Amino acid sequence: MKKIDIMSLMHEEIAGLLPKMPKYRTDQIFEWLHRRNATSFGEMENLPRTLRSELREMFFIPKISVVEKLISKNDKTEKFLTKISNDVFVESVLMRYKHGNSVCISTQAGCKMGCRFCASAESGFQRNLTAGEYLAQVYNAGEDVKNIVLMGCGEPLDNLNATLRFLELISHPKGKNISQRNITVSTCGLVPQIYELAERTLQITLAISLHAPTDETREMLMPIAKTYPLAELMQACRHYAEKTGRRLTFEYALAHGLNDSVQHAKLLAKLLKGILCHVNLIPINKARSEFSPTPRREVEKFAAILQEKNTPVTIRRSLGGDINAACGQLRARRILD
Repeated sequence: MKKIDIMSLMHEEIAGLLPKMPKYRTDQIFEWLHRRNATSFGEMENLPRTLRSELREMFFIPKISVVEKLISKNDKTEKFLTKISNDVFVESVLMRYKHGNSVCISTQAGCKMGCRFCASAESGFQRNLTAGEYLAQVYNAGEDVKNIVLMGCGEPLDNLNATLRFLELISHPKGKNISQRNITVSTCGLVPQIYELAERTLQITLAISLHAPTDETREMLMPIAKTYPLAELMQACRHYAEKTGRRLTFEYALAHGLNDSVQHAKLLAKLLKGILCHVNLIPINKARSEFSPTPRREVEKFAAILQEKNTPVTIRRSLGGDINAACGQLRARRILD
């Protein structure tokens, strides 16, 4: 019998698979997994030995081991290269803010999307992660995590079922009970999945990796833009905002001389007009040598134009630059070296 990832199961699913077990035992198991971060059934000391033996026969707990840990000297950001379930390497990043710690986790081992400015796809796509493997990354980051970002290696909406299950589990009142309002899910723009996500009317923040205000430039940066042009993507985004009442975030990585001109800023403001949204400007990461980050002065000028056009905007604070904290870099180094 193939064992089941117990961390990916909802409370009632565990009870359903063990129908003779008293209900309060399910509560105890769920607490051990999601509040006390048990890594083995042997740790569950308040369960009978016979039940622990039955759990071992039917289920497994995803194992996570830290292969490498880097700590930024500049801002104490921590980056983890971890091995999950003994077959894949994934990355996660713990970022420290005054308002609380955030953890950025991976949703796939590698990525299929092939965005030119991102290192995640360099080492190839291995497989989707399970919801339990999402959770293992969060729990590995420590007890004081207040916010979660699904923006590490992989495309969360390309692994939609696991992403939805993770959101259920991490916000479960008998588990960590982290509010969905404290969770951001990123996507490069998978239009059908955005519509599907809208129907769930979740309280998450949906972040769209946009990076260009025209199809021509966006297609050069992101292969997915050839499948879903901006007109389709913007229609889906409008629907999402109207359906959920939640403000969208548009991620815009500025590459010097490519997408950072005054004209680009004006086109971006026009593209987003009427959408409940916020723009997050990011000087592009140096992981890919073909692009150079836009100088700070020009980033501020770009932001000022958006503000003049009544488009809410912030400039993302860069964290972990001295430890290659951008997604995919550490994994690629490990696999390709």
